[in-house]
Amino acid sequence: MKRREFFIKSAAAGIGTAAYLKFGNNLSLFANTKTAPEDIFDLVAIKGGEPDEMFKRAIKSLGGMKNFVKPNQTVVVKPNIGWDVSPERAGNTNPKLVGQIVKDCFDAGAKDVYVFDHTCDSWTKCYTNSGIEKAVKDAGGKIVSGASESYYQRIDIPRGKRLNEAKVHELILESDVFINVPILKSHGGATITASMKNMMGIVWDRGYWHRNDLHQCIADYATLKQPDLNIVDAYWVMKRNGPRGVSVNDVITLKSQIISTDIVAADTAATKLFGLDPNDIGHIVYAEQMGAGTMDLSKLKIDRIML
Repeated sequence: MKRREFFIKSAAAGIGTAAYLKFGNNLSLFANTKTAPEDIFDLVAIKGGEPDEMFKRAIKSLGGMKNFVKPNQTVVVKPNIGWDVSPERAGNTNPKLVGQIVKDCFDAGAKDVYVFDHTCDSWTKCYTNSGIEKAVKDAGGKIVSGASESYYQRIDIPRGKRLNEAKVHELILESDVFINVPILKSHGGATITASMKNMMGIVWDRGYWHRNDLHQCIADYATLKQPDLNIVDAYWVMKRNGPRGVSVNDVITLKSQIISTDIVAADTAATKLFGLDPNDIGHIVYAEQMGAGTMDLSKLKIDRIML
């Protein structure tokens, strides 16, 4: 089912859709463990290598990219590319990681792989100076702008409390597979940026979120069909002055990644890695309460890897 079809059906399906959204991930946290493959985990935490090396190792613990991307499918990859800064400033997702993800999608048989963000600074400068445009093109992917409202289409958010509708980039609606690749960093309004906060880069009017209870709006959007995979880049981490940062003095090197199909679990683990309590992050708490995922990492089968 194309994502556009899903969103159309979700507006009419009511309670049945809510149940699917909670339990419908292809690696359900609530599946019968006797039938689940022994080598597939719910969440991977990896540390100690280069971004591309860590991803190549970590994705094996989730069944490999072929578990998410099937032959001839169209994939959209959504990193942070919001700021006109170099990679070591940690304002954007690491280009080595993005390039490796695109490559793995093609190796799994993808027909097309698109990469975009609704940037804050000039999109052409962000794409170039982040290093992401070159990494994507070198891997065979296609860079697409998010800078025009004409690219966005209105959808309903039936379960939203403050966010009831949004204009979403057409790539999210049209592609078969959605891979979410945020960088972990501080944020003045949301406290941290991770998987759920990264969704603000797929909508047109993110200003509405800031004006109408940012944490609740982030959680509201998470009640829709989630990304097929969340990959949190924590190689370089901006610990202060986010989301853009001031200089490399804002950045520490953690050489880590958190990967999960559960967006709430991914952000819970990422928040702990950042050094904060997930219970103090409003949008994570709200999203769990609304059934978007779990904060209880003890429920998960976690692969902890040190390279």
